[in-house]
Amino acid sequence: MTYGVAVNRQWVCVLRNGSIVLDWGDGRAVDLINGEFMPYNPSDFSHAAQDDELETLKRMGRVSSYDKQQVYLTSMPEVPLKE
Repeated sequence: MTYGVAVNRQWVCVLRNGSIVLDWGDGRAVDLINGEFMPYNPSDFSHAAQDDELETLKRMGRVSSYDKQQVYLTSMPEVPLKE
């Protein structure tokens, strides 16, 4: 059964440091393992998340399911307030 917040699969990517992130826009990404926001520069991009990486997130409970178009996140983090 599919549940969670659907995001377009193109926005889930892997950075050069190995982090699996959701490109949030505005120069930010969300680390899908720890839920923290981080600065993101397109030069940090390594590749689009592959099925094996999404399976890892699924085993961790961060993703409920995925298909060729969508990734279903079990939760979305709160956007940090600007100070």
